[in-house]
Amino acid sequence: MRYRELGRSGLSVSEIGYGTWGIGESGSGWVGATEDESVRALHRGIDLGVNFIDTARGYAESERIVGRVVRERSGAGVLVATKVGPKNGMFPAPGGLDPAETFPGAHIRESVETSLRTTGLDHFDVLQFHVWHDEWMGRGDWLETIAELKQEGKIRLFGISNNDHQPHNALELVRSGVLDTVQVIYNVFDQSPADALLPACEEHGVGVIVRVALDEGGLTGRITADTTFPEGDVRRHYFRGDRPAQVERRVAAIVDELGIAPDEIAEYALRFVLSSPAVSTVIPGMRRVRNVERNTAVSDGRTLTADQLAALAKHRWERNFYS
Repeated sequence: MRYRELGRSGLSVSEIGYGTWGIGESGSGWVGATEDESVRALHRGIDLGVNFIDTARGYAESERIVGRVVRERSGAGVLVATKVGPKNGMFPAPGGLDPAETFPGAHIRESVETSLRTTGLDHFDVLQFHVWHDEWMGRGDWLETIAELKQEGKIRLFGISNNDHQPHNALELVRSGVLDTVQVIYNVFDQSPADALLPACEEHGVGVIVRVALDEGGLTGRITADTTFPEGDVRRHYFRGDRPAQVERRVAAIVDELGIAPDEIAEYALRFVLSSPAVSTVIPGMRRVRNVERNTAVSDGRTLTADQLAALAKHRWERNFYS
């Protein structure tokens, strides 16, 4: 495993981190996970050098399971990031809201305290707002609350998980100097963060945590026109309509252009993300040991060539999960 600096924080994080939205047996929105397998996979990730785990207050049993594993691996130097959901429950955050509706200080503090009790940890290395809108800059008491939580030692860094497919919507916060990390969707299909957000993060020393690098499974080569998902699985909505057929066609075009085997697409998708020097870590969702072993193997120092990156640049395909 190789490591990168998390912005200007002074912390080093594994290139392959661990996304934990889908772990646990119920309520995660990802059908088919079991707690026993999730625990084995998390331990295997740490064995292989993963030192950054991302969870959230809203990820069903995820915080509890992550806390259990991290406590069992005390001394391994694992960093944990969690998220505070918006008080009004609105995902993504629309314009026109008062921050008092989304992240009032009392709500932030209550969420952090609940997450600490749930995990059994004494602090979080990164606390992230689960949505963000740049309209909230200079308004509300959220920033004062973050400063207090840092002073109290309950959090080390402050970050946001940017609205899906809205990388431009965090530029003001990134440039303000108060942000330590930004989590953003960035992959072969959605390359928009590279236009302005990634350069701004690099310039201002903000760590970049990349989520959905495999397009919720679309960039694994396993989605075909006949793929369906059970009721209650978030992918049933993400791959609705004729999107599975579109994904199959687009992945086939990438495979053909790069001259790779179909089962190599996930590797190349992760290497695409890691080819950006602005990226600190990528956090694919991993629920099984075999996924952990496959993904962590990509952290070997090899990035894509200029020709390969140029070829992939032609495959931008921006969609919105919510519409």
